[in-house]
Amino acid sequence: MSDKEVILTQDGLKRLEEELENLKSVRRREVAERIKTAIGYGDISENSEYEDAKNEQAFIEGRIITLEKLLRNARIINNDEIDTDTVSIGSTVIVEDLEFGDTMEYAIVGTAESDPLQNKISNESPVGKAILGQQKGAVVDVNVPAGVIQYKIVDIKK
Repeated sequence: MSDKEVILTQDGLKRLEEELENLKSVRRREVAERIKTAIGYGDISENSEYEDAKNEQAFIEGRIITLEKLLRNARIINNDEIDTDTVSIGSTVIVEDLEFGDTMEYAIVGTAESDPLQNKISNESPVGKAILGQQKGAVVDVNVPAGVIQYKIVDIKK
């Protein structure tokens, strides 16, 4: 079975590469040192420090494998591919909630780099799906657990 394509912006690619490099060059050494120190405490069968360090080591190795797989299957969205006429991955979109009049600004990104706390929403999220492919001025219905929200696309930027 083939691996799923991972869509990344240039910033997302850079962030994942930096995390991978940090895990390989810094965190691996730190955990290896913790394990070495814990072994020095004696009997490892009852050594919680050793157990914690081994668990952290397993987490780090798992994350490295995940990041390498993401990067291997990455398709990078370049800034010149981003259209300001139509919402696409890489676009920054300003939408207005038609019921309450609130405006929000979202960056549309692939799922691997989504971070709702930083207003980076996935192209597969309810809002992302609804506005993808739409143009400035369009009114879209977003199906959310609480019902349907209507957003108007106010602006599209790179």
